Amino acid sequence: MNALIAFGSNLADPENQVRRAVSAVSALEGVRVLAVSPLYRTAPVGYADQPDFINAAALVETTLDAPALLLALQGIERAFGRERSFRNAPRTLDLDIIDFNGEMLASDTLTLPHPRACERAFVMYPLADIAPDYRINGRRIADIAAELPPQGIERLQAA
Repeated sequence: MNALIAFGSNLADPENQVRRAVSAVSALEGVRVLAVSPLYRTAPVGYADQPDFINAAALVETTLDAPALLLALQGIERAFGRERSFRNAPRTLDLDIIDFNGEMLASDTLTLPHPRACERAFVMYPLADIAPDYRINGRRIADIAAELPPQGIERLQAA
């Protein structure tokens, strides 16, 4: 099964945090990273009084189911010092499952596809780089990204 994962960090050397997180995801048992986007610098959304974020995305193939993948990603976040102090707070690492094999799921811990991903350039732009024809809610990622304003996003380099 394929999954789309979004990466974000704005604390403790964010570019390095995202690069290390990609390596950590690729080291998970049952997960193979197929593609990684370039890095993007992004203005914060929601709570604005914080540093810019570094964002990226990956397309992975996995034998895990969505809840198991989420638990594995949360373990990586904890290992990177993630603290959940308040919504949209600064963070060392944020890993989100954006889509999981086109599945629809709504539980207390996971909603698929990610409910706000298609509104966010910092998610859709990196995904359009690596999976432009992948469909979320029946729409191509490239088309979704093309309709979004840049929202303070700047492409940097490959992750």
